[in-house]
Amino acid sequence: MTEMTVGVPRRWAGWGRTRHLAGMVVAMVAGMVLLGPLWRVGGDLLSGAGVLARPDVGALVMATNMALGMVAWMWYRGDAWAATGEMSAAMYVPFLLLLPPWWAGWVGDDALLLGGHLLMVPAMALVALRHRHPVAAPPRRHPVAAAVARRWPVGLALLMTADLWFAPTVFSPWTLLVLPGGYLVLGAWRRRFGDRRQLAVQLVGLAVWGGLAAVALAAPAGVAGTLVGLGWLGHAGWDLWHHRADGVVPRGYAQWCIALDVAVGVTTLLAVTSG
Repeated sequence: MTEMTVGVPRRWAGWGRTRHLAGMVVAMVAGMVLLGPLWRVGGDLLSGAGVLARPDVGALVMATNMALGMVAWMWYRGDAWAATGEMSAAMYVPFLLLLPPWWAGWVGDDALLLGGHLLMVPAMALVALRHRHPVAAPPRRHPVAAAVARRWPVGLALLMTADLWFAPTVFSPWTLLVLPGGYLVLGAWRRRFGDRRQLAVQLVGLAVWGGLAAVALAAPAGVAGTLVGLGWLGHAGWDLWHHRADGVVPRGYAQWCIALDVAVGVTTLLAVTSG
C-alpha cells in the first residue's frame, strides 16, 4: 500500500494510512453497488440468473466486484501491483475458506456471506501492515489513471445507468423536480446564493421543470413519458452551462449530471417508443 513520504510527521503518516484504508472500503462498496446491476443484466441476457442466485456463486461475484473496485482505487493511488494483488486476494480468501464447509452443509447461507465479510477485515489489516513501509517519493499515477480520475463522475453516471439501456424505463414526472432541487440544495450548502441573481436563476429552473412535471402528470401516458425524457435531456444543457460557469455546484457534480441526464432522457424516450 502506498504510504506518506519520508520526513512527514508520524501523526500525518498514520492519518494518511487511515484515509487510504477508508478509501479502499469506499471503493469496495462502490464496486458492489455499481457492478452488481451489470451482473444482473448479463445473467438475464445469457439466461444465467439462476446460477447467479446461488449463494456460493453470489459470494464469489461479490468478491470480484469488491476486488475490481479495490484495483481501480489502488491503481489510481499508484500502489504497487504486489500490494494491489494481495489486497484483492483478501476479498476472495475469506469466502474460499468458508465455501467447503458450506458445500458440506456445515454452515448456512447467511453464515457464508456474513463470515466472509467479517474475515475480510483482518485479511485487509494484515496486507495493510505488510505494506506499511514509507516510500522515498510520492507515487506517479499512470497517465490513463489520471485521465480517468479527472472524468470519474462521467464513468460513475454511466455505470449507474448501464442497466437502463437493456431495460428502458419511463421515469415518473416527479423525478423532474429532483433535477433543479439538487442544484438548490448544493448551492445552499456551499453558500453560493449570496448573490441573489444566482438564487433567482435556480428558482426559475425549479419553476420550469416543476411546470413541466405538472403538465406531464396531467397528460396521457405516452405524452407524459415523452415530456419526462425531454425534461431530462434539457437538463443536460443546464448542467453544461453550470459546468462552464463553475459556480453553484462543483464541476464534478455537473459532469455526473450531464452523463446521467442524457442516459435517463434517451432511455426514457426509447421506453416510450418501444411501448
